[in-house]
Amino acid sequence: MPDLSAISAMLGAGLPATFTFLYQRLENLLDRRGEPETDLAAPDVLRGELRLPLTADHNTLAKRQENLETLRDVLDAYRYAPERINVDDIRLLRMLGRVRGTLEEIYEQRLTFVGEEDRDPSGPSARQKIGTLRGKATAVDSDVVAGPVETSQDAVTVEEGGEMTGIRARYIGPPPATR
Repeated sequence: MPDLSAISAMLGAGLPATFTFLYQRLENLLDRRGEPETDLAAPDVLRGELRLPLTADHNTLAKRQENLETLRDVLDAYRYAPERINVDDIRLLRMLGRVRGTLEEIYEQRLTFVGEEDRDPSGPSARQKIGTLRGKATAVDSDVVAGPVETSQDAVTVEEGGEMTGIRARYIGPPPATR
């Protein structure tokens, strides 16, 4: 389930750039049907690093499509009147939090912005909720993750022979220097 808490008011002067970044991701998902993004317009508003290309999970996108359309409808008023973007606008911060939470679920990455020091940095994440695990479940299995990664796994029952792995990666941070 996505984190739908409000965007932090600590963003201060960075809120307009944060709005633009989130709104552009929202538009990409809806207008381009989630085509991967390789060149992001405002990556400097993020704290941490995203795994690129930014690729949508199309099943999650389909489930969240209607919600994304509603969020875009609400945020259009701010897009066409950017002077209204203000950290004192609690409704806006709440809507941006919903956009962020939904985007994080679709892109399977955290989106943390400069000024949000109380939140893990942007980067890949994997969340698994399993009723009964009969075989194997792996949250992350990748060579060279080159940045922070978060996994969260929850299984009600793991049957005999079941195996749950949080991360299986050759390198989590930068790989060792080659000689």
